[in-house]
This record gives sequence, structure tokens and C-alpha cells, in this order.
Amino acid sequence: MPRDIIPAQTALIIVDLQNDFLHAEGAYSRGGAYNPEACALPERLVPIARALKAGRGMVAATRFTLWPDQQGAPMISEHLHALRPFLRKGDFAPGSFGQQNVVSLMQYIDVSVDKVAYSGFFNTQLDWVLKRAGITDIIVSGIVTNGGVASTVRDAHMRDYHCHVLQDGCAAFTSELHKAALVDMASIAKLNTCQRIIQALT
Repeated sequence: MPRDIIPAQTALIIVDLQNDFLHAEGAYSRGGAYNPEACALPERLVPIARALKAGRGMVAATRFTLWPDQQGAPMISEHLHALRPFLRKGDFAPGSFGQQNVVSLMQYIDVSVDKVAYSGFFNTQLDWVLKRAGITDIIVSGIVTNGGVASTVRDAHMRDYHCHVLQDGCAAFTSELHKAALVDMASIAKLNTCQRIIQALT
């Protein structure tokens, strides 16, 4: 069972559950990088978001963003371009359908921050918002476990948040990467299931 959670001091952090990653018409599906494990996450997270909101907690989401350059082409880091050569103009663009969080979660989200790297804290206002709202505990979910999730958890740990990671509320591109990332994060975060967190919130 998780440590005692005070809903009003807790935030669910949803990392990068966006249309360009998950939607059938999104960039990743078009590029052949469809991830069924990731697509199953929103349904699991809705009850947690609902329970947290009922207890006056916060739901925050990150949105991976590819900002356009002077010619409108996406500014993609070299390593990401090598991994995902199918990314093109308009993908993850600010304000686009692809950049938006998936529709099933949007009604619960209090604040979204746009990010350009793995961590939800890097060059965003997420820490300011959480601290301003009196948040001490964060429940981290989303994609990918060994990327955006792990980086966000480590940055949160450095900022003295109590971190909870949803083992079945995160996904990677392979089960091996997912499991290895969870083992690695266990030294700085509590690993819990969606059901156990719902029980703790209610």
C-alpha cells in the first residue's frame, strides 16, 4: 500500500499521452511505431484522475512539442531524428491535433506544459505550478517508461517531491525496457499499481 496520500497535495502527472503518439491518425501510427501498450493507458488512468479530482488534487500533463523553425520545419534533435525519421512538418506542432493530449483525459487535466526533451521539468513551468498549488506528492504515468517517465521522476526526486510510479500506468516499446526502467526507478520512487492508488485515494 502506498504511503498515506493526501489528495489535495497530490498531482497525477501524465507524460506525453498525445494524439501523435497514440491516435490511429497520429504521426507514430503513420510511421509504423504504433504501441498497443501505450494506447491502453488512458483508460486505466481515467479512474485515478477522477478520484484525485474528487479529492481536490491536481492532474497535470506534459506534451512533447516540435517547434517549427523559420521555414516551418520541425526542430528535431539529432538523436530523435535518427530514431524516428518519419517525423515531418506539422507533427507535434504547437496547437495541432497531434500535439494535444488524448481526448479521454482532457476533461480531467488542470494544466498542460509543453516540453522539448524527455523530462516534464526541463525548461517548463511544471515545478512552479506544482509548488504554487501546494503539491508534495506526484503520481507519474505515461510514456515511455525508460524515457519521459524516468526522466520526469528523476527530476521530481531532485526537487524533493514524493514520487509514485504506476507500474501498469506506464509503457515502453518493449516489456524488457519497461521492467528495467521500473527497477531503476525503485530506488527513488514508490512503485504501485493503478488499483492500489485508487484505493489509497478513495
